[in-house]
Amino acid sequence: MASISNPLLLKHGLSLWYPRSGSLDRVPLQNSSVRFSCFRRSFVAASSDFANDNREFVIVGGGNAAGYAARTFVEHGMADGRLCIVSKEAHAPYERPALTKGYLFPLDKKPARLPGFHTCVGSGGERQTPDWYKEKGIEMHYEDPVTRIDAGKQTLTTQSGKLIKYGSLIIATGCTASRFPDKIGGNLPGVHYIRDVADADSLISSLEKAKKVVVVGGGYIGMEVAAAAVGWNLDTTIIFPEKHLLQRLFTPSLAQRYEKLYQDNGVKFMKDASIKTLEAGSDGRVCAVKLGDGSTVEADTVVIGIGAKPAVGPFETVGLNTSVGGIQVDGRFRTSTPGIFAIGDVAAFPLKVYLWNSLNENLPLQISLFIFVCNNQMYDRIARVEHVDHARRSAEHCVKALLSSQTHIYDYLPYFYSRVFEYEGSPRKIWWQFFGDNVGEAIEIGKFDPKIATFWVDSGKLKGILVESGNPEEFQLLPKLARSQPPIDKAKLQNASSVEEALEIARSSLLVESTA
Repeated sequence: MASISNPLLLKHGLSLWYPRSGSLDRVPLQNSSVRFSCFRRSFVAASSDFANDNREFVIVGGGNAAGYAARTFVEHGMADGRLCIVSKEAHAPYERPALTKGYLFPLDKKPARLPGFHTCVGSGGERQTPDWYKEKGIEMHYEDPVTRIDAGKQTLTTQSGKLIKYGSLIIATGCTASRFPDKIGGNLPGVHYIRDVADADSLISSLEKAKKVVVVGGGYIGMEVAAAAVGWNLDTTIIFPEKHLLQRLFTPSLAQRYEKLYQDNGVKFMKDASIKTLEAGSDGRVCAVKLGDGSTVEADTVVIGIGAKPAVGPFETVGLNTSVGGIQVDGRFRTSTPGIFAIGDVAAFPLKVYLWNSLNENLPLQISLFIFVCNNQMYDRIARVEHVDHARRSAEHCVKALLSSQTHIYDYLPYFYSRVFEYEGSPRKIWWQFFGDNVGEAIEIGKFDPKIATFWVDSGKLKGILVESGNPEEFQLLPKLARSQPPIDKAKLQNASSVEEALEIARSSLLVESTA
């Protein structure tokens, strides 16, 4: 989920910018609230002073966005001898979501391992191993993060002291995990955060010896890590301050279904709970979690999954968005500094809004979603999205805009998904997808076993939809419904006897609207 300097909890898990004044000026999409200048790339003759022999394009970052950007450069014939990637990672870019899913499975349950999940296998593409980058003529700098940028001279300085010249720069540094302060035990041995392979390897080392695991956070990370811990047959407890799991998205009824599934697998919940300190034992390792009410929960391994913050690093001078965090860009991912782009989790970009409900009156003002529409037009609000799908799509859009005459604005439909209990031998594997906006009345169809769907209907229109354990055809229908938001017969939907029948009603509404 997005992390911002002045936290604004939104139902979508998106950080959206809105003006501080009482009235919101509508801003047409073509007129961004931030002005971006056109630029002409400049180069100097190759020199031995530069560690990269003065490559034309440089990507900083080693995650999903970097891998998909590299593929797009290759597809355009602009990578060989022209592209350089500078990363703090020890590995070539990989599909990061695997780290809290298959990577954490025990060895006897067929865990995911590199090179199996290098980009771009997550979208059905080629596996880009280190040899792939060599074959494509892409220069790689591993374990050497950028520490300084000189935008005037178009140079980067790395931790090892390398000087790297760029013509065009793409910042794809992603996020870092939000951490507990050291003073309350946030850095004790046995306390883990997950953002890269090294983090996941460290956690696995603890799980191999663990007996009691506490997972802090009731969002995606917490749910996925707890499900993986079940595969290790460990005493597992999830602690979070909200009323139920994934409160930003799940309805209380839907959350109750998932919580029961976890409880049936032996997971315990502590809701509405705050954490005071992480306690250390005589050996210096974490041994317990002390709660705000004074009670304690024993633990020899603690995993913190409370969100993330954009990894801006040395790029603050490029231009930050102080409301949602990250680096401000336009609809083609250009920053306000000529020749510099930002993509993925770190980019604060104009999000097209599809006639979503302007304000949910049932929510307090500070967690309301300020989206205003007029005359069936779309207006932009600045968002920062921490999701693998956005990382992939923003990378492709940015590179295409950079290399071609593509001028259309990035058009992203946010969606969320998760996969849990997928290890070998699991009695039931879980995989859900959500598209759209969770506003209005929630209509739940199905018994969860074998599947369930939740439809959000507002003012007679289908606004959002979540399907658990759907088939590929059903999942492909969801974004079409979310974009179109067709009028739907609520009573007919409520009377559906199965998820399949409800989805057919929604599909029919889509067809009726298209012929109207």
